[in-house]
Amino acid sequence: MTERKTTGLPDKIYGDILNRILEGEYKEGERLPTEHALAERFATSRPTVREALARLRADGIIMTRHGSGTMVARRPDPDVRRFAPLETLSDIRRCYEFRIVTEAGAAEQAALKADSDDIAAIQHAWNELERIIETRGIGAQDDLMFHLAVARASKNPFFITVMSFIEEQILFSMNLSRNLSLVKTVERQRLVQAEHMEVLDAIRRKDPAAAGTAMRAHLANALDRMFGS
Repeated sequence: MTERKTTGLPDKIYGDILNRILEGEYKEGERLPTEHALAERFATSRPTVREALARLRADGIIMTRHGSGTMVARRPDPDVRRFAPLETLSDIRRCYEFRIVTEAGAAEQAALKADSDDIAAIQHAWNELERIIETRGIGAQDDLMFHLAVARASKNPFFITVMSFIEEQILFSMNLSRNLSLVKTVERQRLVQAEHMEVLDAIRRKDPAAAGTAMRAHLANALDRMFGS
């Protein structure tokens, strides 16, 4: 994904509020300042503030309760700032949401139609990711190869076409996700590998329901690890 270009003050307000949440100034469960107070802080109109708040709400970071105002719903991983501009987080979330739907379907079809060569290709990609863990690498390209191998195993070229079309966005989000795992613990990297293996095992067993569930869980977990559960 190319870096998201700022579109003006709503982006600035979005980034400022999100940064304060990441810093712990606004804690989970606490109320944000009122729209009026935020408009005064940024010397802008309330509709401009509402636009920024709408993005944060759509990202699941804040929520509005009738009679209680706007509150912090969850705090994303503070380390995201080390690897991606804050204003790109909305795009990353949308990419993962799209992939959850698309790649779960591809995994289901792969379980039904994969041949021995397809299984070998998925296994090879998993082995390369295992090597990446041993060498403390990032492995975003290898991660992409695993997911592409699953899509190819579906025998449906539309899955490949869609993933190729958004390959830049997928690599951007994978780089962020894998960098976050790298600065955490080896156990977190192993957990991601175990999720990949669940997908592979289900495809090998020719169990489409399990394959779809495993892929859906893997991508949803990646999103939760980034944005907080």
